[in-house]
Parts: sequence; structure tokens; C-alpha cells
Amino acid sequence: RMFETLELERNGRVATIWMNRPEVFNAFNEQLIGDLSAACAELDADASVRVVVLAGRGRHFSAGADLNWMRRASSYGEAENLEDSRRFARMLRALSEMSKPTIARVQGAALGGGTGLAAACDMAVAAANAAVATSEVKFEIIPAVISPYVLRAIRPRHALRYFQTAERISADKALAIGLVNEVTADDALDAGIAALAEALIAGARQAQQAAKQLIQAIN
Repeated sequence: RMFETLELERNGRVATIWMNRPEVFNAFNEQLIGDLSAACAELDADASVRVVVLAGRGRHFSAGADLNWMRRASSYGEAENLEDSRRFARMLRALSEMSKPTIARVQGAALGGGTGLAAACDMAVAAANAAVATSEVKFEIIPAVISPYVLRAIRPRHALRYFQTAERISADKALAIGLVNEVTADDALDAGIAALAEALIAGARQAQQAAKQLIQAIN
């Protein structure tokens, strides 16, 4: 299937979802949210795929919400804004609850909802040049929809700081607080992800699925 805002790349048993809006740093709008939901469903149902990688074309993983989309949303009524948020929430849940392991490939900026996308994956590998931020308060909103996934990754004490300050968090600090699992040299990002994917493929599919369900049940 072809997507307007995505490219799906299959390499053996690993499938990569490439967000493909580099001209706006892979900021997401209604189309990208819908395409990501559909791609997650397609790959979840594909038995030949064992690992799913979420990545962004160009210099940045994702700059968060598209400003043009936010401007349109500012003219919406309460019901329309609620449905917009629910579509975003459904997409993050679809990504989070995939039956197979998911890895975020983070380079450059992952801001606002971009941080949410990385946190909704089971694990995240970041290039040394990566920076993340829960930047919503700068736009007079809060990171409500992404909060379950960010809080799954970091402690509430860290969230109390970064949800309010919207500071840029370096790759090394993101590693220290649990927002990413590994940091690589900029030119070693793909090698790091390939090694992680190889370890995941060596595991038993059903056991991995049960392990994800176990963690969801306990938390």
C-alpha cells in the first residue's frame, strides 16, 4: 500500500516506517496521523515482519505538530478538537500496542508529539545529535495525549520538570532519565538499530508478545 506521508521499507524481517515530510521536519498533521495508524495496522497483521522501526527522513525525527494543522485546529469547536485529540491518541495506542517489538530511530529533533512517538515505541535508539522536548507549554497547551507514554519511560519527578520547562533534553540526558535506551554516534545509528533488531528476532515471537502484555498489566 502507498501512503501520502510515509514510506514503508522492508529489509528481511525488519520493517521501517519512514515519516516522509522532511521539508517540515516530519511534523504531523491529520494525514500523517491517519497514515501512521494504517501502517501500524498493516505491519501488525503481516506475519513476515518481526520488528518495526519508526524513523524520520531528513535531519530530524519529528518536530511534533504541524503549525498549519495547529492553526486550523484553533478555529475548531470543542467537539472537533476532541476528535482530533482522539485520532492522535488512537494512533499512539496502535503504535504502543503492536504485537511485535517497536524501535524509534531518533536523530535531530524529537519535539512535543515527536517525543510522544519515540516514547510510544517499546524502545528508542538516539543519535548523539538528538534532542527531545515536551515543548507544549510554549504553545499554551499541555502534553496530555503523549503523557501516558512519556510517563511510562520517565519518572513523574522528571516529568514535573520537563512538562513545565519545555527544556531541550540532550541525547545523553534522555538516556540518563530513561527516555531513550541507547545513544550511538551519529553515523552508527543504523548499525545500533540493526544490532538491536537482530537480538529481537532471535527471541520467540509469542513470548515477546506475552512479555509486552505482562508489562502493560503490571503498570
